[in-house]
Amino acid sequence: MIDVKNIYKTFFVPHRVDALVNVTAKIKAGEVVVIIGPSGSGKSTFLRCLNRLDTANKGNIFIDGIDVLHPSTNINLVRAEVGMVFQSFNLFPHKTVKENVSLAQQIVRKRPQKEYQEITMSLLKKVGIEDKKEVYPSQLSGGQQQRVAIARALAMNPKVMLFDEPTSALDPEMISEVLDVMKELAKDGMTMVVVTHEMGFAREVADRVIFMDQGSIVEVGTPEHFFKTPEHARTKLFLKQIL
Repeated sequence: MIDVKNIYKTFFVPHRVDALVNVTAKIKAGEVVVIIGPSGSGKSTFLRCLNRLDTANKGNIFIDGIDVLHPSTNINLVRAEVGMVFQSFNLFPHKTVKENVSLAQQIVRKRPQKEYQEITMSLLKKVGIEDKKEVYPSQLSGGQQQRVAIARALAMNPKVMLFDEPTSALDPEMISEVLDVMKELAKDGMTMVVVTHEMGFAREVADRVIFMDQGSIVEVGTPEHFFKTPEHARTKLFLKQIL
């Protein structure tokens, strides 16, 4: 589903930062891959490069066979197939929960009213907030807002879901309600790439764990391998510090 070959990403403001250095990864359809690593290791940049929110300076990215970096590629069509959930919820504050989830269905997918309304309510039920359909984001808890954001991304019927530290802005008691929704998505077979510091989620849900440091992939393995018998000294040090 996702094939990344030797990508580099360098930022020059205010000084040169090599955010990604020769990163190569393959993610199969239906696979859940969790990316972990210290702050500044390139995790979020990697995720943003997948749907060209950041553009890699070099290398190749293919999503479902489409060359994301090719000049002729309509990136908006690619993004319609790749849902993304951010740390901040990015909901429209002047629109209700129902309207937030419905809007892109109307504008991008051109769905008729009956269809998008049915899909919206089905997804709000799926994430457990159908009773909040008429309220505005400011009236919701952080966990509820993030679940709306997940429903909004799912409404586009994406082939891939990208999660960029989706629980990092939440109070501790709200984290589990968002992770529970993500676990259900994994059970449903959604292809997911998740940047997170939630090691319990990685242990329970991930098919593979990628550890990044200083813009490079240091180690890749199953949760069993990664948490019990990591090979690299840098991985061992990181796990010692956080577990």
